[in-house]
Amino acid sequence: MHFCMNWQAINFDWNQVRAFLATAEKGSFSAAARVLAQTQPTVGRQVAALEAALGVVLFERVGKTLRLTNTGSELLVHVREMAEVANRISLTASGQSQAIEGQVRITASDIMSAYTLPKIIKEIRLAAPLLEIDVVAANDVRDIQRREADIAIRHVRSTQPNLISKLVADASAHFYASSSFLESVGRPRTEEELASQDFVGFGDLQEMMGYLNAAGVPVAAKNFRVRSQNGIVAWEMVREGFGVSVMWDEVADQTPGVERVLPERAPFTFPIWLTTHSELHTARRIRMVFDILSRHLSQ
Repeated sequence: MHFCMNWQAINFDWNQVRAFLATAEKGSFSAAARVLAQTQPTVGRQVAALEAALGVVLFERVGKTLRLTNTGSELLVHVREMAEVANRISLTASGQSQAIEGQVRITASDIMSAYTLPKIIKEIRLAAPLLEIDVVAANDVRDIQRREADIAIRHVRSTQPNLISKLVADASAHFYASSSFLESVGRPRTEEELASQDFVGFGDLQEMMGYLNAAGVPVAAKNFRVRSQNGIVAWEMVREGFGVSVMWDEVADQTPGVERVLPERAPFTFPIWLTTHSELHTARRIRMVFDILSRHLSQ
C-alpha cells in the first residue's frame, strides 16, 4: 500500500522537538540548555516556535517551575518515539562504526555498574559489535592517567591534568525501605521518627552518618546493625527488609517491593561526571562509547 505523506502538515523542525523533549525531561529551560549545550533563551525560543507551529500550549508556569499541559503530555509520548528513531538513524548513518574494535574499559560504582550500565552497553554492542567492553565495578576512584580505565563515571569532577570531564546529569535520591519493613515498624512522618529506625549502611559508615546528620537526620552507629562496603549487597538488604537507606531514584524505581520514605522530603542531589583522558577522547572507539554514555545518562 502506498503511503501518501501530508508534507504541509509537518511545519516544525527537529531542533524545536529536541528543545521540547529536553525541557520536559529536565523540568526547566536552564537544565535543558545545559544538556543541549545551548543558552536558556535559545531553548525557550525553540519551544515557543514549536508551540506556534503546532498551535498549542505545551507548558504552563506554576510558580518558578514549568509543568506540562495535557496536550504537552500527549505529545511527549510521540516525541520520545521520534527521539528513538533519530538515535537509530544516527547509528545507521555511522555504519562505519561496525568496524570499530578493541577494548574499552569503563569504571563506575557497583550500583551503577549493575543497574544502569547493562542497558547502555546493549546499545554500544549494537553500534559496534566488535568492541570489547570491560566494566570495572569499583567505588574507589580508578586512575585514568595510568590507564586503569578508559572512561570513568563518577560523582565528583576529576582534578587530574590531561583529563576531560563532562557533567552529564544532576541525579536525585531519597530514603527508601521495603514495604514489609515499613508495615512492621510504621511509616515515619518526620526526620526525627526516621532517625529511630534501623538503617542499612554501605561504604564508609562515619561518612554516611555525617552525611545524614548534616541533612537533619540524627542517626548514630546503633542505627546501623547491618552494613556492607558493597552497594549492591546493601541494597539487597534494604529490599529484604533490614532497614532504611538512601538510594538513587532511578535504581529504586526499577526495584519491586521498595517504597520511598518521607516522600514529600526534598531529594538529595548528586552530579554524574564522565571523565576520559584527553588523548583517548580522540580515539573513535572511546569517543563513540563516551557519547552514548553521555546521551543515556543525561536522560
